[in-house]
Amino acid sequence: MASKVYFTDMHVGMNSSLLEKFRRLIDRAGIADIDFKDKFVAVKIHFGEYGNLAFLRHQYAKTLCDRIKELGGKPFLTDCNTLYVGYRNNALNHLDAAYMNGFNPLSTGVHTIIADGLRGTDEREIPVEGGEYVKNAKIGAAIAEADIVISLTHFKGHVNAGFGGCLKNIGMGAGSKKGKMEMHSSGTPRISQKRCIGCGMCVKHCNNNGVHIVDGKAVIDEDNCVGCGYCIAYCPKGAIMTKWDEAKPVMNKKIAEYTKAVLAGKPSFHISLVVSVSPDCDCDRCNDVPVIPDIGMFASFDPVALDQACVDAANRAPIVPGSAADVEDAHVHEPVHDVFKLVHPDTDWEAGLEHAVRIGLGTREYELVTIQ
Repeated sequence: MASKVYFTDMHVGMNSSLLEKFRRLIDRAGIADIDFKDKFVAVKIHFGEYGNLAFLRHQYAKTLCDRIKELGGKPFLTDCNTLYVGYRNNALNHLDAAYMNGFNPLSTGVHTIIADGLRGTDEREIPVEGGEYVKNAKIGAAIAEADIVISLTHFKGHVNAGFGGCLKNIGMGAGSKKGKMEMHSSGTPRISQKRCIGCGMCVKHCNNNGVHIVDGKAVIDEDNCVGCGYCIAYCPKGAIMTKWDEAKPVMNKKIAEYTKAVLAGKPSFHISLVVSVSPDCDCDRCNDVPVIPDIGMFASFDPVALDQACVDAANRAPIVPGSAADVEDAHVHEPVHDVFKLVHPDTDWEAGLEHAVRIGLGTREYELVTIQ
């Protein structure tokens, strides 16, 4: 059975605003059908790497949280720390970036919580029913302990996933550092000998005798390392990194399984904005010009149908001249093309959606309901 996906474009008249359209969208899509009374509501969002300007504006988050509070809920904005070395790889820097990008209590009216704690190790393990790749997902504690999960996603391209949509916002985004390691890598981490100072923090926090100090530098013991990623979380110099060696289709399937774990047994609702569709993720410090024009806002109770509707709309849109998608063969299959394959030819975004259907997360079949 097809799921309903609600859509509104970005056009407004003199007597309206995009925020009013945004509120009409979530109301028509049925957000009020959820019992929010006295419930903790995790609003999963990407705060944007400091320097990137393609992330969603905080006014959308405020409008959403204001509506949730009207319905009796206790919303908070949340994300988990990054696995890579960057501005958001610990809670303090992550909050700095969030606040500088507008996601602070004065601007949004709600608190911002980094779900997996100071170093990215505050997690809860949740079984994945029917999981083929993940048996127990490692989810940021604040998200795992919330009563309701609402996702607010900036739909854009991604170098590994093809596109970053609802599933990636929830699945990869809600994973702790250990969880992100599990999704990104099929093996052990690597150590930059140049960055390593031999402090021994990795040895201290390894439970498997998987790392040793040899001649003043940390060395991974491949026989004992289980690839948990805790050493990455505790390295003060960012010298320990994942190998990013998981096959891209498998990574997308793991993201689907993590998404199922996050949403298991909880009411959820999902919103995606197909605007400022940059070729790469908001995790990058800079963003290139959009690959397609702004399309609009989508909402659904089905995260799979939502992603499918967004990618279909993106692939029907014209390619922005001079963008990363404007390659030599970009117009061969007009009017329908795969804009994300044009930008990242070696990705396989369909693998994640197909797997999500297989594990019962949702359907790729949808009925698009357009509202004004």
